[in-house]
Amino acid sequence: MTRMAGIPGTPRVLRAMNDRAALDLLLEHGPLSRTRIGKLTGLSKPTASQLLSRLEAAGLVIATGTTAGRPGPNAQLYGVNPAAAHVAGLDATTGRIRAAVADITGATVGEYELPTPGRRRTQDTVEQVAQALDGAAKAAGLHRTDLHRAVIGTPGAFDPATGRLRYARHLPGWHSPTLLEELAAAIPVPLEYDNDVNLVAIAEQRLGAARAHEDFVLLWNEEGIGAAIVIGGRLHRGWTGGAGEVGFMPVPGTPLVRQVAKANGGGFQELAGCNAVLRVARELGLEPAPGPLADAASALLTEAAGAETGPHAELLHRFATGLAVGLASLVTVLDPELIVLSGGVIAAGGEPLRSLVQAELAELAVPRPRLLLGAVREHPVLCGALQSALATTRDEVFDTSR
Repeated sequence: MTRMAGIPGTPRVLRAMNDRAALDLLLEHGPLSRTRIGKLTGLSKPTASQLLSRLEAAGLVIATGTTAGRPGPNAQLYGVNPAAAHVAGLDATTGRIRAAVADITGATVGEYELPTPGRRRTQDTVEQVAQALDGAAKAAGLHRTDLHRAVIGTPGAFDPATGRLRYARHLPGWHSPTLLEELAAAIPVPLEYDNDVNLVAIAEQRLGAARAHEDFVLLWNEEGIGAAIVIGGRLHRGWTGGAGEVGFMPVPGTPLVRQVAKANGGGFQELAGCNAVLRVARELGLEPAPGPLADAASALLTEAAGAETGPHAELLHRFATGLAVGLASLVTVLDPELIVLSGGVIAAGGEPLRSLVQAELAELAVPRPRLLLGAVREHPVLCGALQSALATTRDEVFDTSR
């Protein structure tokens, strides 16, 4: 009986597995010679040569130069072809949409930022997403139809049952039940959507503080508080996509808020959000700078991080206690290996804040996970959107078994 092509163990599948292993090595190490690829994959030199010829014919690898400065003849180097595919990431907030395009190697090749102030209709949102995507594609020398996939990050989460954005009433123009259909009709690129904090966790898992960690919680604190939960290496999104919306979580030290969806606040946000930093600062006689709340809170915490005594030091300690109170609930339920503290407000407090939160948490919860500051500081939501788009696209483009 003839075995069907494409099942595990057939030469075709084994070749595809070797191809993918070689491509992953080229992404990790950069250009490599045939000999080096053979050693890293365990393939013979003739098999490695056939593999590279096959990938070169498929347009997945290109010759990039030769080795130099070593004994013997120079060897040809091969690298992943950056033009094999391009993806886009978008980060939507109340005031702007930031977009970027990356090639298949992960290098950012185009960026664009579109201010989006004021109230918006659904049609405005569709047009603005398309404009931001087109701007980034143009900066990369591409058209939007050249993109393989785009991932959009927003506050809240789109309910998989209704298609409506939940947990983010403050984001205008994104709440129509037909929005996703309208975006798909207007933009001829496969679109995916994820919570902005989940995307930050993806960025930290792939490139930052959570690398090599399978179980961790990321706490984000900027305009609002949110968390991302990774269990067994995979994001836990919850039944309606709302896992991690901890800003609504009731915590000691704040009034109990009922109908939190209508109030769009309460709980942990009131205890340790940027608004809480400003409130405590005023109680201590400190006057926040004018401007956006998150920026004002960050400025206060930056100064507090360098203070050993006085009101600034007290502000940092009280903020750390507020963060630890909320984290204690998460730690008690999830018992994660690691907690990553991220977002501009937390980053402003730096290592002094992290150390205080670690000490406070040790007294409030039995599990004692490590606490690390986020390492992806520049546009982390956008970075996570690109990483998410790249992961799916590489699986599709690098699959040579088809």
